[in-house]
Amino acid sequence: MASGFPVRELGFGVQIPMPTGAEAGSGGLLKRPLTEMEIQQQQMQFQHAHFLRSVRQRTLLAPHASSHLSPPFPPVVLSSGSSSYSVSANLTALGLARPLEHSSVPQAAGTGVERMRDRLQELERRLLLDDEEEEEGEVSASSSAVTTAEWSDAMQQIITPQAPAPTPLSSSPTSSSSSSTVSSSVSCSPPSSSTAPAAASSSRQMLLDTATAIADGNLGTATANLAVLNRVANPRGDAEQRLTAMMVGALLSRLNPAQAGSSSLPIAALCSGEHFAAVQMLYELSPCFKLGLMAANLAILEATKDQAMIHILDFSLIQGGQYAALLHALAERHRFQPAVCPPALRITVVADPSSPFTNPNSSGNLRAVGDRIEKLAERAGLEVRFSVVHRRAVELDASALGCQPGEALAVNLAFALSRVPDESVSPANPRDELLRRVRALRPRVVALVEQDINTSTAAFAGRFAEACAHYGALLESLDATVHRYSAERARVEAGLARRAVNSVAGEGMARVERCEVFGKWQARMRMAGFDSVPLGPNVIEPVKDRVPSDHGFTIREEAGGHGLGFGWKGRVITVASAWH
Repeated sequence: MASGFPVRELGFGVQIPMPTGAEAGSGGLLKRPLTEMEIQQQQMQFQHAHFLRSVRQRTLLAPHASSHLSPPFPPVVLSSGSSSYSVSANLTALGLARPLEHSSVPQAAGTGVERMRDRLQELERRLLLDDEEEEEGEVSASSSAVTTAEWSDAMQQIITPQAPAPTPLSSSPTSSSSSSTVSSSVSCSPPSSSTAPAAASSSRQMLLDTATAIADGNLGTATANLAVLNRVANPRGDAEQRLTAMMVGALLSRLNPAQAGSSSLPIAALCSGEHFAAVQMLYELSPCFKLGLMAANLAILEATKDQAMIHILDFSLIQGGQYAALLHALAERHRFQPAVCPPALRITVVADPSSPFTNPNSSGNLRAVGDRIEKLAERAGLEVRFSVVHRRAVELDASALGCQPGEALAVNLAFALSRVPDESVSPANPRDELLRRVRALRPRVVALVEQDINTSTAAFAGRFAEACAHYGALLESLDATVHRYSAERARVEAGLARRAVNSVAGEGMARVERCEVFGKWQARMRMAGFDSVPLGPNVIEPVKDRVPSDHGFTIREEAGGHGLGFGWKGRVITVASAWH
């Protein structure tokens, strides 16, 4: 790898081009003799070569030389048409660039050298958590890009309990009152508890301001803000840092689609096997999604109890994991009522050949999922038949779906309708047409589970604000259930990032996932001729018992039991309801 590091990895596959050392400006390098530190001997013995080796901005602390620090922030060039904007110039004009100042290490107090050594070890541990893959070999001092102010801020988090002096994120009047210190890319650990809320509020506001600037065509302000947000973004940091990394990628895709890739690339990514696996993992790891699916299963079982034959139509099978809980519930019901024969269950997956989510490999993948479901049912002592029907919405009828007399028909629309185009995309309105066709089948119950967010009809800036609130709450909730550095967590959040990019940056047919708020879902169901079915205690109570009580997860019951909302600290993420 050549020195200078031509790109900076934001995570989630998004890269921002970085200039070479010659382009970074003519500012001189700061030099501070190590003799200023009273604990020089202890520091020099403490793995100088690894101390800051893997920091995202690449810093070298040589054992026999002065510390070399680069100018405050190298210019990031983002092209728009035939023009390009030098971010460092914009930062200076907006007063956003940090002044260079010599960093210093306060003297150790109390226990002296041993306490200082422990604190320096803790700093190194935090820094190395942000390790990124790089080639072996020495890194030249010219590739360092960490300012003295950032170094001082990171040291202060370990050495002293006081919060560092606040640095405004934006010079605009709307955000000046909420300014705070930007969490430096030197450390991937969250800021101290006293500064975290303010920093989160400031970075969130800057994201919203950037989206507004892009919507208004103010690309100079947008690129300047993106440069500052780039320093806050950390896909392995706290929830706000991860949200910033995710939404910066979405903003870059909106600002420069040619740089992010062709318009079909996000759709292909959302239809890949990797994304389907990430979605299924999300259903398992997030209580908000898992409990929504559980409520749908229980609503189907409640509406079809005491029926000898049950036929479930599923319009969004994904990987089939949601049916493991349903089969378990059927097996438990039979165990407690051995005199009653378990019902014969049919599951028919409806795949729309005109949908981008249906590809030539879909049939084989769905058949493999069906085989797993049938084997699981066999071990549970249940009879299950699985089939796949390829039909467009306008072709759906009882004969095409294989419906038989005497069957109790149930329709599972969990996370399915948001992937069907609505009236904002096509005058034919396939979403409402699908609901009318389902209504004509006269099912006993239709289980509906969807995310509670408007990414369909809202304009870009409003859609971006909705996405920030929604994904911010979702990322925070994952902190309570999944270890931050687990492989499953990384896979799930990469899938969420793909969703965010598509729902924020995509327009027209390119935006394939169009969610709506629960009130709009209710209105759409009623217009199609459905009536809401109250979720009784046999559905609500088991779901409530599964809500984690020692975290921030919340459950909101709609009036009369006409829906259950699952969320994080009051922000509803998913809603489950039943209709007939």
